[in-house]
Amino acid sequence: MSETNEPGEPADPHPVIGLDDVVHQRVRLGILTVAHQARRVEFGFLRTVLGLTAGNLSQHLSVLEKAGLVEIEKGYEGKRPRTWLSLTPAGGRALQDEVTQLKRLIHQIEHGGSPPE
Repeated sequence: MSETNEPGEPADPHPVIGLDDVVHQRVRLGILTVAHQARRVEFGFLRTVLGLTAGNLSQHLSVLEKAGLVEIEKGYEGKRPRTWLSLTPAGGRALQDEVTQLKRLIHQIEHGGSPPE
């Protein structure tokens, strides 16, 4: 365990406390990760790569859009309607923060004690 400042008060909060419930959910973390790797991602591609139904993906995208982490764009490719999404700057920061907390958690598990600075 880590050292304490006051009796019962950890010097550093446990890394799991820093995980964001909106970002950390498996599907949403996958969406943000795929969106981070591309400038713009098409809905059908995301649905296929993450193995989701259209309805399930739509629900997760709504949560991310409401949180300001992705931007949804609807339009047409030829005559076919399409939906694209892109990561917002806030989404990029949220993903990076989540990765940082996960690294701290992994370090704590593998090495014990205090997380790296």
